[in-house]
Amino acid sequence: MTRTTLALGLAFLILPMTAGAADYTVQPASTLGFTGTFQGATFDGSFNKFNAAISYDPANLAASKFDVTVDLASATTGDNDRDHALPSADFFDTAKFPQAHFVTTGFAKAGNGVVANGSLTLHGVTKPVQLKVTFTPGSGAASLDVATVVNRLDFGVGSGEYKDTSTIGNAVKVNAHLLLQPK
Repeated sequence: MTRTTLALGLAFLILPMTAGAADYTVQPASTLGFTGTFQGATFDGSFNKFNAAISYDPANLAASKFDVTVDLASATTGDNDRDHALPSADFFDTAKFPQAHFVTTGFAKAGNGVVANGSLTLHGVTKPVQLKVTFTPGSGAASLDVATVVNRLDFGVGSGEYKDTSTIGNAVKVNAHLLLQPK
């Protein structure tokens, strides 16, 4: 066997192991939350229904991807008035725009971490968004934490009197803690 044949044989054996990122199933205990402000007071909320297709390998970011769809009507904050207002035409307008969608366009190393670049479609508007990514592998399972800040008015969320940022803050922190099982 020649060196060239041996090298090609090894390359074909190694290539499938490095070609793609690991596919994960998001477990039910995962969370997708947000933090906003109303009249200067901070409030937390969450989306109780979302789907995420996650392929991730910190050693092969080029093969990694996120595709997340959020059911906007599942937003809850623990405040009855706010919870009834969020799906209305004044905010998410879930009758016209029932879902938000985020899909990655690429990943980049940033300092000691990773940033996921992508497109977020919310309220019929698509804008670029960057997520700070923290991936924690485990024995078989893993966790994935992401965080970003979205300006709600960039997406047309909050119309009429609700455009007033002195009452409802423009910046909304979004975070997720995903518990992952390999497929």
